Amino acid sequence: MDENEAISEVVQPTRRRRHSKEFKEKVIRAAMQPNVSIAAVALHYQLNANLLRRWVAAQEEQDAALEACQSMSVPLAEFVPLQVEAPGAAVVSTEIQIEVRRGAATVTVRWPLCAAADCAAWLQGWLR
Repeated sequence: MDENEAISEVVQPTRRRRHSKEFKEKVIRAAMQPNVSIAAVALHYQLNANLLRRWVAAQEEQDAALEACQSMSVPLAEFVPLQVEAPGAAVVSTEIQIEVRRGAATVTVRWPLCAAADCAAWLQGWLR
């Protein structure tokens, strides 16, 4: 075989196939059946098994996201009546009170209102 014959037998690249949405859904449903091999389904439909695995994994992820979204839907909040004090009965506090709970221990810090900036600085340092 000489060089000219080898060049004439070059295999032309195949075009990339595009699959319709309906075809993908049908194949994915077939592959997701219990006791069915993804490789067998891919072979039956003349697909690459890795491609079909990707399609199935994407569908399972989409199904899980949809299920999580549905489970997180919270029913509408009910009306909760509140007791509101009369406007004239407002209590004016002269101190800042911070209560911190860690485990069973509770610490309460009271700071004069006139030193609110100092309290904020202390609280920032404490929270770091």
